[in-house]
Amino acid sequence: RRSNTRRVGSLSQSIGVLGGSFDPVHFGHLRLAQEARDFLNLSEVRFIPAGHPPHRGPANVSDVHRIAMLEIATKNNPSFRVDPRELGQLEPTYTIDTLQSIRKEIGDQIPLVLFIGADQFLLMHTWKRWQELTDIAHLLVAMRPNTEPFSPGNLMPEVRTWYQTHQSDDPGAAKQKPAGNIFLLGLTPLAISSTAIRATIAAGQSPRYLLPDCVLDYIHTHNLYTEEGNIHH
Repeated sequence: RRSNTRRVGSLSQSIGVLGGSFDPVHFGHLRLAQEARDFLNLSEVRFIPAGHPPHRGPANVSDVHRIAMLEIATKNNPSFRVDPRELGQLEPTYTIDTLQSIRKEIGDQIPLVLFIGADQFLLMHTWKRWQELTDIAHLLVAMRPNTEPFSPGNLMPEVRTWYQTHQSDDPGAAKQKPAGNIFLLGLTPLAISSTAIRATIAAGQSPRYLLPDCVLDYIHTHNLYTEEGNIHH
C-alpha cells in the first residue's frame, strides 16, 4: 500500500490533507476523505491526527491508539495514508505550520489541498496566519449535514473578501496549479461524531455501523472510552 502513495516528485500527484482528533476515526471522516478525493481527482489523502491544537483539549486516548485506529481503518484504501507528523510535539500545533512542513517535503509544484469543515471555515479569522493558507495549498470547504448552511455572508468581512478572491467552481483547477483556490463540496449526509460515539460506548451501548468494525473491535480489545478504560488510557 505505501508504495502506491509515496511518488513524491511526480507531477501527476496531488495530495489532500484531512486533520482531526480522530478520537475515534469514523465513517464521517472516511466518507469525507473519499468524496473530496473523488471530487478533485486527488492521488492521495493524508489523515493527520492533531497534536496539540490550541482550540481543543487533549485527546481521550493515547496517540498510539489514535494512530492504530487510523491505520486499520484506512489500510484497504490505496489512496489513503496516515501521517503522524503533528504527534509528539510539545508546542501547540497549527495548520499553517503543518502545511508548510508538507510543502517543504513535496516541493513547490505538487497540488496540495486542505480539507476543512464549513463550521471551521466560519472561524477562519481566528486561525494563525490564515491568509497565507492559499499561498501553500488549495482549500476544500466541506459542507456537513446538520450545520448552518454555508454562506459567504456569514464570514467576517476580511475572510469573505479572501474567499471571494480565491473561490473556484471548477474542481479541475485543483490540479492545474499547486495552491490558491477554495472549493465547496456538499457531503453525503452522515451526522456522525466522535463525541457521540464515545458517549455511546461510555453508556454501555453499541456504536456499530457508525465506524468500521475493525475500529470497533480495536476499541473493545483495548477497552477504550469506557469509564474503566479511561483510567488507563
